[in-house]
Amino acid sequence: MTFNRRRMLHGLGGLAVLTAVPACAFGGNDAETPTGPTGDAGPENPFGVAEDAALEVVIFKGGLGDAYATEVHEPMYAQRFPGAKVEHVATQQIAQTLQPRFAGGDVPDVIANSGTDLMDLGALVDANQLLDLTPLFDAPAIDDPKVKVRDRVVNGSIEAGLVGGKPHALMYVYTAYGLWYDAKLFEANGWQPAQTWADFDALCARIKAKGLHPFAYPGKNAAYYQYWSILVSAAKIGGNKVLVDIDNLVDGAWTADPVKQSAAAWAEIGAKYLDKSYEGLTHTEVQTAQNQGRIGFFPCGSWLENEQKDQTPDSFEYAMCPLPSVTGGDAMPYAAIRTAAGEGYIVPSQAKNSAGGLEYLRIMLSHEGARGFTERTGSITIVKGAADGLPLSPGNKSVAAAQSAAGDNIVTYNAFENWYKELETELRAKTNALMFGRITADQFCAEMQAKADAVKADSSIPKQQRNG
Repeated sequence: MTFNRRRMLHGLGGLAVLTAVPACAFGGNDAETPTGPTGDAGPENPFGVAEDAALEVVIFKGGLGDAYATEVHEPMYAQRFPGAKVEHVATQQIAQTLQPRFAGGDVPDVIANSGTDLMDLGALVDANQLLDLTPLFDAPAIDDPKVKVRDRVVNGSIEAGLVGGKPHALMYVYTAYGLWYDAKLFEANGWQPAQTWADFDALCARIKAKGLHPFAYPGKNAAYYQYWSILVSAAKIGGNKVLVDIDNLVDGAWTADPVKQSAAAWAEIGAKYLDKSYEGLTHTEVQTAQNQGRIGFFPCGSWLENEQKDQTPDSFEYAMCPLPSVTGGDAMPYAAIRTAAGEGYIVPSQAKNSAGGLEYLRIMLSHEGARGFTERTGSITIVKGAADGLPLSPGNKSVAAAQSAAGDNIVTYNAFENWYKELETELRAKTNALMFGRITADQFCAEMQAKADAVKADSSIPKQQRNG
């Protein structure tokens, strides 16, 4: 999931109820500097990792799997520190598994904090439970010690992990978001992705006439797939400032005209073409239904193709297209797409080998580590050029084409998803209510604004800001 996957945010786990977790739930800690045994620091070992210090790695095992860790990154770490035992833990319940450990002070050294049950970064940072990763980005790159790690990653990727003005998460996966469809099915029926909203509506009608569900998303555990669509459309209407204002809790950000127009447009699609059964289905159920030829468009990030590789028949060929323009006067063109660095990796400040955790992330950001990740997941990392020359799947080819067509017309990420968990949880519920016809677009905007106002007024919630 994200994006993370995905979140962005996003590899996806099982259904979980996400609540804002107060800082005290994670215990207290005063340090943001590496802890645990140390070795001799030098150009090859910039963090002074102890040669024989054990390393515990917890990986969210969702759409990306965990082979990239067990077959690439962990062996690379073991090769650099042959005396160190590397313990691997895979789970789909990150918060459920790790919150008690944070509270008790027994934390792993590296965590892939992703999926539906991810931990609240803002609360962790507020409790000083995470290392500031600035030393990681300022360290020499493994491939070229004359170059800093920060100069090896794409623009904006470090900023995607900022909490409290500092990079507390490594957002590792470079993800594109859009509408996914079966290129072979569309070709067989003479369908082309629509560029205007009127044409999108008409295309959905033609798909419905063929007995398919024109559009679907998983309401049970991944309503954020659809709220991404609402927010991307709002940004295309009014520009990225719409999203920046939402993140910064600007008064009236949710009731701004671009958000209202987007919510109204998507609510109409929901009313006409969204089968109500999908509110009770998980992402895997909906994605499999698309593989079976029952769904036209599915909103998702570019991890989708790899996540579904075992369920995708040979007759199905993934492709992605941008969201259609909502109005004739949109601030951004049809070709604009959302791209973001997602999938957060963090190093707890209380870890027994936090220096080793930093080194593990440095390995991930090497050319070999990033290339191995792409080979096993099909997803591109933030490391510049690491995927050059690798064969691309049909879905990734369409993503590359979409990115090329978009050029500088990129819809930015939303940071509130990681900053304000209560707001994100509310948005999932209101998105389902909007799309399945229980509230209007005006109600959606007003109720989200009320929740944002409550978060803004709550002095116990640390506030964040971004400029763009």
